[in-house]
Amino acid sequence: MRLDGCEPSDWWRRLLLNRLSGWDAMLMYSETPNVHNHTLKVVVVNTADVDGGYRFDVFRQTLARRMHLLDPMRYRLIDIPFQLHHPIWLEQASIDLDYHIRPVRVRSPGGRRELDEVISDIASTPLDRTRPLWQVFFAEGMADDRVAVIGKVHHALADGIASANLLARAMDQNGPQPPEAEPVSSATVPTRAQLLRAAGRDHARQIRKLPSVLVDSAVGVSRVRGRARERGHHPHLARQFNPPPTFMNHVVSPIRRFASATLSLAEFKETSKGLGVTINDLVLAVSAGALRELLLRFDGRADAPILASVPASTDLSPDRIVGNALTVMVASLPVHIADPLERVRLTSIATAVAKENDQLLGRQLISRWMAYIPPVLAPAAFRWLSQRDAQNKLFNVSISNVPGPRERGRLSGATVGEFYSVGPVSAGCGLNITVWSYVDQLNISILCDDRTMADPHLATDAMVESFADLRSVSGYSTTLTEVPTAMARATAAH
Repeated sequence: MRLDGCEPSDWWRRLLLNRLSGWDAMLMYSETPNVHNHTLKVVVVNTADVDGGYRFDVFRQTLARRMHLLDPMRYRLIDIPFQLHHPIWLEQASIDLDYHIRPVRVRSPGGRRELDEVISDIASTPLDRTRPLWQVFFAEGMADDRVAVIGKVHHALADGIASANLLARAMDQNGPQPPEAEPVSSATVPTRAQLLRAAGRDHARQIRKLPSVLVDSAVGVSRVRGRARERGHHPHLARQFNPPPTFMNHVVSPIRRFASATLSLAEFKETSKGLGVTINDLVLAVSAGALRELLLRFDGRADAPILASVPASTDLSPDRIVGNALTVMVASLPVHIADPLERVRLTSIATAVAKENDQLLGRQLISRWMAYIPPVLAPAAFRWLSQRDAQNKLFNVSISNVPGPRERGRLSGATVGEFYSVGPVSAGCGLNITVWSYVDQLNISILCDDRTMADPHLATDAMVESFADLRSVSGYSTTLTEVPTAMARATAAH
């Protein structure tokens, strides 16, 4: 028997290589009707210099020619009978480009706010699991000769770095254009017997690894606890597993709201240098200031530090286009502190503690444990958690900071002017803040459910104002530079 060109002795190895990792599987199992686990990548394209205009059919044809460079776009999920193991990816699945690549229209006048509305609608619907887990939307009707390309990719298929690398492959390549590939035949679906036999072999492999995972876990936990005793308790840092209740933490709805804003990357770097902190520390400090204002607005108080989930990639390779390579740090945010400089100092301390704990525990340990999530029980457990109106015991908010491309890309001959990215909201946590740099821009994306905020531009306003406050106390001008390569700012309707 052969499977997709494999010799009989190799078919099970092929299935093993295509199996979802623990992280990938967890992100699949934790998706529920109100928690959508897709990520969004948004590029705003300037089309003024494109001869003949820039139309949907041109974009669709260009992307279709490049599908052979985007292998994960033809992956389809295959469940294991009786849920005896994590699913596998079926390579070379057939794709319906009319489903996957779609035009949408931005209402007049076609600015940032109107684009954010379209992205909100796109984020509010889950991907169809019977198809490859991605869609691309071509947004027309924008002002100033712009269009937007909105990529929607399931987090189980690719994390933020892998999704960005996929998008980079879809962009124009340096040198000659890639030749159009020959049509690829669809892969053969494995039989039930093949799936079960491969699952059994993989379980045996995992069982052999379990003793080392247990030993490394005991060592890592012991290190973290020992170091915590050495540090002692800091009165202004939140205790782990004890986030306070906030307006962000509730049973999330399936409806999403999106907002974006752009800051000058040069000014951000200048401010971080003036304050003596890293870019990542400054992102978290700006977020802490913004969240303080939102807490005062919606809860009427900001009297205790909160906890932020801060994912970090463990593989930044530009060649990685599939899967998740993540670790997650939990950092205290000093939202209860009114003094901006003191917030920066405490944020820097908190991130140093979070990074040290991550190293002491082992950056790969969480990922290794994810492999043992039980497929039979996990989906039901996550559905129960997503509807449980109880306090999240891990964190209050998700915040990501990712360094993006430093050179401008092109898409079908048009210049990519802006690049935004955002991850999903989580069960019990209705707000995600993602910061993504691109050439001269620091682009802020906010995703929340409609129960957290009806207008997420309140959050982007708060981020901009928080940064201006830090510029002021650092001795710089509070008048922020408008980034000419980005859309004009959209503010909340007060």
